[in-house]
Amino acid sequence: MVSADIKNRKREDYPFILDYRTRWNDNDMYDHMNNSVYNFLFDSAVNAYLIEHCGLLPPTATETPLAVHSHTDYLASIAYPAVAEVGVRVNKLGKSSVTYEVALFERGVEGVKAVGEFVHVMVERATGRPTATGMSVKLRTALEKIHRDRLKDSKL
Repeated sequence: MVSADIKNRKREDYPFILDYRTRWNDNDMYDHMNNSVYNFLFDSAVNAYLIEHCGLLPPTATETPLAVHSHTDYLASIAYPAVAEVGVRVNKLGKSSVTYEVALFERGVEGVKAVGEFVHVMVERATGRPTATGMSVKLRTALEKIHRDRLKDSKL
C-alpha cells in the first residue's frame, strides 16, 4: 500500500529534474510506458546528477557507484509521446551509501506517476569495495545539496 505522502509528491520536492522525451518503443503492448523504462529513467537521472553536479566521470573515476537496491511504486501511467520529468533527491546519506528518492511526472500534468527508491554504494573501482574513509568529500558535498532536509526551495 502506497502512503498518501508518496501519492502527494510534487515537482518542488525534487531539487534536480531531468527531462526525457518518451520514445515510441518505450510503450508496451498495453499502450503505456513499460515498467522497465521507469528504472532506466531513474538510473539515468541519478547518474546525470552525479556527472553534471558531482564531477563523476564514469570511464575514469576511481570512485564509482554500485546500485544495490531499487524499488518503484507505480501510481499512474505515462505513454509516448509524453515528456517525462524525472525528479531526484537524496533521502539518506551514509558513509559510503546514498539513498535517492526518484519520481516521475508528465510535463503539463499534475500528480506524480511513480515514486521510487534507488540506493548506491560508492566503491573504489580497483577493489569493488567501499573505502575505509567512505565517499569523497567532493561527492558528499554535492549530494548534500539535494538532501531532502536541505534548502527545498532552491533548484539546480
